[in-house]
Amino acid sequence: MTVSGALMGLVYALIAYGFQLTYATSRSLNFGQGELVSLCALVALTFTGLGLPYGLMVPCALAFGALAGLAVERVAVRLALARKNEGWIMLTIIVGLSVYSACENVWGRDDRPFPTPLPTGSLHFLGIDVTPAELSVAVGTLAVMGLIELGKRGTMLGKAFTAVSADADAAELVGVSAVRTVRLSYALSGVVAALAGILVAPITTVGPGMGAALVLKAFSVAVVAGLDSGFGVVVVGMALGALESLASFYLGSGWREAPGLALLILALAARPQGVFGRAAIRKV
Repeated sequence: MTVSGALMGLVYALIAYGFQLTYATSRSLNFGQGELVSLCALVALTFTGLGLPYGLMVPCALAFGALAGLAVERVAVRLALARKNEGWIMLTIIVGLSVYSACENVWGRDDRPFPTPLPTGSLHFLGIDVTPAELSVAVGTLAVMGLIELGKRGTMLGKAFTAVSADADAAELVGVSAVRTVRLSYALSGVVAALAGILVAPITTVGPGMGAALVLKAFSVAVVAGLDSGFGVVVVGMALGALESLASFYLGSGWREAPGLALLILALAARPQGVFGRAAIRKV
């Protein structure tokens, strides 16, 4: 039970990592990230319905997620950042509501099962029962986060990402395009949203509202861990998932959401920069 909850918490960590990617380069967040998760999962379901094999459906859905992330950056973020205001907050919310409405009109309001080639039975290991779908969440989440982190450390694009994260103005002076780097971060955020939708869909169901509950918990994970710690979101995400399972088992399903709210309140009160975050140094 606790292990299954912790593995489910990795989905929260993956979505929270999408928040971190965009915050690092532009100090902006896509508040429509949950709707992006739902949209990509529904598109993946459509690809499967058209007869695409699972091995081909996944990269196609991830590519669609990247395009969706680029669209969010272009429509809702770029102009606000150019004018140096916080208009991206409302604009990303509006884009998210528009995506939700479009999903309802195209796919309907009913949730649907998501087919998976993985077996449905439980696996028994050291007295722990887990399903292949839950294990796929762990493998997929850690793999994509690891690949992105390796790319940030070992490629020229990754070094540009790090430079813009540290100081966008200084990066521009040495020839690094901050606009393109922000665009890349939103594309990667879209890929992360698509992967989260594909991984969680076989465990839950697919529908326009599937991402709403996930993104609220993911935002709590991002704030509690800190918006600059990839390792932190994994730890906090797994802890939140485990606490939710324990609260649901011992206190009842009505208390399942309590741990996330409690963690968020405690983190904001004790460490506003996050448990694993770095305190900002203000120069006077």
